[in-house]
Amino acid sequence: MIKASYEVVQPANSQSFLVRKFDKLAFDAPYHFHEEYELTCVIKGSGKRYVGSHMEDFVSGDLVLLGPNLPHCWKLEPGEVSPEEACAIVIQFNDAFLGDDFFNKFELQHIKKLFQRSGCGILFHSDTQVEVNHLLRELVEEKSNFRILICLLEVLQRLASSDEYILLDQHRVIAERTLAERERINPVLAYLVENFRKQVSLDAAASIANMTTNAFCKYFKKVTRKTFMETIIEYRLNYAIQQLVQTDKPISEISFESGFGDVSHFYKMFKAKMQLSPLNYRKRFMRNLINGDKKQSA
Repeated sequence: MIKASYEVVQPANSQSFLVRKFDKLAFDAPYHFHEEYELTCVIKGSGKRYVGSHMEDFVSGDLVLLGPNLPHCWKLEPGEVSPEEACAIVIQFNDAFLGDDFFNKFELQHIKKLFQRSGCGILFHSDTQVEVNHLLRELVEEKSNFRILICLLEVLQRLASSDEYILLDQHRVIAERTLAERERINPVLAYLVENFRKQVSLDAAASIANMTTNAFCKYFKKVTRKTFMETIIEYRLNYAIQQLVQTDKPISEISFESGFGDVSHFYKMFKAKMQLSPLNYRKRFMRNLINGDKKQSA
């Protein structure tokens, strides 16, 4: 049974934090969590990003800061970018890597607040994304440990001073859970992330949480604020939407690939969420895309 794996992050002897440039290995990682903060910049790649109970598309340039013990993974979309081309810069550190009280200094109060927000997972966009991604490309090529440290502090200060961000888990679904609750719910979310496109079993999920099905259903809704089935449907519909706009696959094929065993049920669920049928949603997207291209060329 797949579970959210706990990762032990071990910096080299010469460093107090980890800076790494990954190829496709960054996207092969399972849904996992660790005690360190993590800043991830996707240089090249696209697919689905999972943070806590939040699921969303990502593309090249994706810049996300994650707080400690927040489960996450990035999954490449097959065919979008070859695995050989996929690339990401990942920095991992704890809040005491410069001493227990370093970030309690008055001059670093904004970074301290940034760390507090990161429990939700923070997606940065616009100028902040562009500028920080450029800084991270320079940082990963830097040879001087001193310059690497200074550059990391500059990156954190730039992020801390920005208002160009979105909280991924806006209701702090995972962030506000106790450690015991996170240890129980994270493996269940991992099971959904890895299996929502296949047959998902309520009994299996309840077994992972070591609960009866009735107790699990109540517990899952209390923690995530959605029912178990609502969460599965949301994952499947989000995946289907991506397939509708990025491929020319038939609706029936997308339905089955997204985990819906019945096409009519897929149509019903999709229309309830998007107020359009899957086919009309695709047509509207293509029409808006063409009109947008015409405006740019005019």
